[in-house]
Amino acid sequence: MLRQYELVERVLGYDPDADQALLNRAYVYTVQKHGSQQRASGDPYFSHPVEVAGLMTDLKLDQETIITALLHDTVEDTLATIEDIEANFGPEIARLVDGVTKLSKIEQMAENERAAENLRKFLLAMSEDIRVLLVKLADRLHNMRTLHFIKSPAKRQRIARETMDIYAPLAERVGMYEYMREMQLLAFEQLEPEAFATLGRRLEELRSKDGGQVDAIALKIKQALAESGLMVEVSGREKHPYSIWKKMAERHVNFEQVTDIMAFRVICENEADCYHALGVLHTTWQFLPGKFKDYISTPKVNGYRSLHTSLMYENSMRVEVQIRTREMHQRNEFGLAAHWAYKQDDRPDGQVGWLRDLIEIVDASHDAEEMLEHTRLAIYQDRIFAFTPKGALFQLPKGATAVDFAFAVHTDLGALTVGAKINGRHMPLRTPLQNGDVVEIIKSKNAEPQLSWLGFVVTGKARAAIRRALRMKEREEVAGIGRMLFDGIAARVPAKIGKKAIREALKRLEMEEEDDLMFAIGSARISDREVMEALVPGSTAEIEESADWARREKTISIRGLTPGVGFKLAECCHPVPGDRIVGLRKQGEGVEVHAIDCFHLAQGEDADWLDLNWGNRSQGAVGRLRVTLYDRPGTLAEIAGLFARNLANVKTLSHTQDDPPFSSYDIDLEVQDLAHLTRILSALRASDAVAQAERI
Repeated sequence: MLRQYELVERVLGYDPDADQALLNRAYVYTVQKHGSQQRASGDPYFSHPVEVAGLMTDLKLDQETIITALLHDTVEDTLATIEDIEANFGPEIARLVDGVTKLSKIEQMAENERAAENLRKFLLAMSEDIRVLLVKLADRLHNMRTLHFIKSPAKRQRIARETMDIYAPLAERVGMYEYMREMQLLAFEQLEPEAFATLGRRLEELRSKDGGQVDAIALKIKQALAESGLMVEVSGREKHPYSIWKKMAERHVNFEQVTDIMAFRVICENEADCYHALGVLHTTWQFLPGKFKDYISTPKVNGYRSLHTSLMYENSMRVEVQIRTREMHQRNEFGLAAHWAYKQDDRPDGQVGWLRDLIEIVDASHDAEEMLEHTRLAIYQDRIFAFTPKGALFQLPKGATAVDFAFAVHTDLGALTVGAKINGRHMPLRTPLQNGDVVEIIKSKNAEPQLSWLGFVVTGKARAAIRRALRMKEREEVAGIGRMLFDGIAARVPAKIGKKAIREALKRLEMEEEDDLMFAIGSARISDREVMEALVPGSTAEIEESADWARREKTISIRGLTPGVGFKLAECCHPVPGDRIVGLRKQGEGVEVHAIDCFHLAQGEDADWLDLNWGNRSQGAVGRLRVTLYDRPGTLAEIAGLFARNLANVKTLSHTQDDPPFSSYDIDLEVQDLAHLTRILSALRASDAVAQAERI
């Protein structure tokens, strides 16, 4: 593990202006916060963030990235908070740490959801700052190096699978091939232990038999190039077991049939020497047609630049040769990380588009599994190059079609596609594109993505956009059905339903848009009864009871009175069955029944108070409402119809106030009970004709 002074000296070695005190403080902070925590290996936990910071110094990254690496686990695994980080190290480092931190709840999610949520979190974070991804990749690489200390085989397998599916491809897409290869090798060891061990033994046997053949071939290549006046460095290596295993699986061959196990790298002084060296090798040894790739003139989307070729060496041995300059080699091995610290504006243009496409895929995906599928498609496929008629270059996965190309140019263009010309000829949309094709997309403003396209598109961006469009179309159709059903439901509610009632119903149902309600109705995700209750609370009970109420004789009985004593319902508060009531009895008078909250009770000091209750079959009393209507034709008739639909008998109606554009009325209604009166109030408040309604 790096000591404090060693880490600081590393940073100062390539950045003399780095804040030494801040680096020291971050080192001490992570040691103190992690305290006595231990890793599965038995090492102190803080050794992990220190080693991750060390990996960042190998890439000569800026001090903010180094400090982020030191602190990246403090929020997740200690009592430290993002606010603490910001207070001690500033907002930029706090933002980076927050981007790298894995939320603890992710660990409790299902496997695909956890991987998806992890991926979503730092994809969105890295869209703002790629350093988040660089620290995350170093974090994962160090965790893979110590993965064998974890006792649970299932956990090791899960972490290895996540590394193989997500982190290694992401390392490749930002050009960090050194990280990618080591991650793949370590994950392969866990996922396919038997294959890993077998290939390791076979490579060891091959190594013992070849008598230094790799070095001999490298020397021959260097001599051939020197004879042509080229001063180069040549190195050779065997491909690592995962690379060989993958090739065996793709070609359906055994180990003996994999002929290009050895790979050689030629480092030249400049680009011209690269092409010169290529010519010398092709004239010295036979090259294999179809195996030459020029990534110097057309770099990969991650900025990778090199010439690749395969040669038929002596005894029909195939060898792979990569030719590049020293600067290309540095960038190829460590990608964006190799020049991020001081050249943030010097990123390959393709990176910006790739990040933008990934974020679009994340936002468009319907669920965790779909997002993982699309993202893997976007980050883990070999590429071909195609052009627009104006010469704009687009990189696409092998097997991509004209529809993939259209969506790569722009999502809107993809959605409007009806046909395509490839190299000037009309071709079916499902035609796979070849390197160098010129693609012209024919569009129509009335077009829309087709379900059949999902059968042949290969890019994650296209699949995500097509599925999103199909879901929107399906949603519109279902919502249309829901609107028709809604009209029938609204007709059964004892109130005229307007926009205001629908807005209130959406709040009660915790929905955002009217279309959400219509979709829920059309897809049977909500019952008619639930919709009616949301529109007018209590309306379903009213409908069930209204017919019975209409047939019953209206009777009022009061319990708690002396037999033979008369009573009347007070006109000041108009109590109805269901209200809590008391009686006032004055000398020589009957009992006056009041609601418990009637303000006139305070004036009954010279009367006796009686604790009263409604009789069991009491129904039919007059409640008084004050209703403020919008002063326009038809509003009074509308609420009269509302009372009729609710089987409430209007006893009196008096116009009390004009206050343009409003008119107020006091209305006495004969109702069944308090619940009946409350439902009528709900129906009034839901009406577009009513500005305000209250009981008085």
